[in-house]
Amino acid sequence: MNYLWGGMLIVGIIYGALTGNLNEVTNGAINASKEAVSLAIALLGVTAMWSGLMEIASGAGIIDWMTRKIRPILRFLFPRITDGHPALEAISVNMIANFFGLGAAATPAGLRAMEELEGLEEERRKKGCGVPRGTANREMCTFLIVNISSLQLIPVNVIAYRGQYGSVNPTAIVGPAIAATAVSTLAGVVFCKVMDKRREV
Repeated sequence: MNYLWGGMLIVGIIYGALTGNLNEVTNGAINASKEAVSLAIALLGVTAMWSGLMEIASGAGIIDWMTRKIRPILRFLFPRITDGHPALEAISVNMIANFFGLGAAATPAGLRAMEELEGLEEERRKKGCGVPRGTANREMCTFLIVNISSLQLIPVNVIAYRGQYGSVNPTAIVGPAIAATAVSTLAGVVFCKVMDKRREV
């Protein structure tokens, strides 16, 4: 990827120099840099606000309450993980953060969930029933698919992008985003369950 972007920049600069448009290339780079900084600041503010709300919700016990409420979903998605396993807690925190559009807050929980799932698979290997090392197990694949499809109530980043670029109604994306992510999540869950059934046959 570094070579790709580096090559594109070099080709653009050379083309600008050969066609006498080097000033436009320079101005474009400067303007794009300003825009990138402005967008980063806008995203930082929005993410900080929602992450702060997540911390307040966690301190008030709302996250624990939501974690308990989604346990039936977790049992359905991850039937081979026993109740009380640390992986379920990490997965639930990741799913809740993604639900509220907080990808940055969801990432640490997602990494912890994968570590816990790898630890669970290591225990299975010791018993002679785990997948080979370096191979993702069912739970890892299911978690990744659900994480990527990511049902979202509030698409924080997209709202921030729309606001930054002058949208009259940045939150108009909420309805379509909920519909799109609901369909993608449903498709992902169906795919996981079909693949699980095929493995059992």
